[in-house]
Amino acid sequence: MSVATKEESGKTILNDLYEATGVSVSRCYQCGKCTASCPLADEMDYTPSHILRLFQLGLDDYEDTILGAYSIWVCLNCETCYARCPQEVDIPRMMDFLRAESVRRKKVNPRAKDILSFYKTFLDSIHYTGRLYEVGLIAAYKARSFHLLQDVLMAPRLFFLGKLKLFPHLIRNRKSLSRIFKKSFSKRQEAVK
Repeated sequence: MSVATKEESGKTILNDLYEATGVSVSRCYQCGKCTASCPLADEMDYTPSHILRLFQLGLDDYEDTILGAYSIWVCLNCETCYARCPQEVDIPRMMDFLRAESVRRKKVNPRAKDILSFYKTFLDSIHYTGRLYEVGLIAAYKARSFHLLQDVLMAPRLFFLGKLKLFPHLIRNRKSLSRIFKKSFSKRQEAVK
């Protein structure tokens, strides 16, 4: 079943993507510039142009295939694909949406476990302190990923070089930042309903 003939009554991830981000996958004409310019295309199971094509074809189980792809987690959001796209398809914005939707639907690729741990830890650090708190980020990531001894010998050196601070530098008015996170989360929830 193609995207063009999808029943209007059934809401798909394609509808959610467009409503939440404004990204129209139908604009892509498969020139391949996104994939050719992607620095991590070789690491992906589905290249950016392939993911767009999966959306366009709308084959059975395409949603599970896309949401379970390792590619959406490997994407750096460097925006090279977006800069090179003649149709200005915002692939980085699409990948952000797909990551969030993958987590929401519990379809995360098992190989992306460490990436997801870092993703959640990074956002938590920003949410609670207003900026990146490296020691907290490292400790929380190691607790989530169980890589407790990885790079442990680097910590004292970084501390003595002044690169790691024991206590976070908190921004003023963290309540405003918390409201931004809540508003962003609620908008995302509304978009997928």
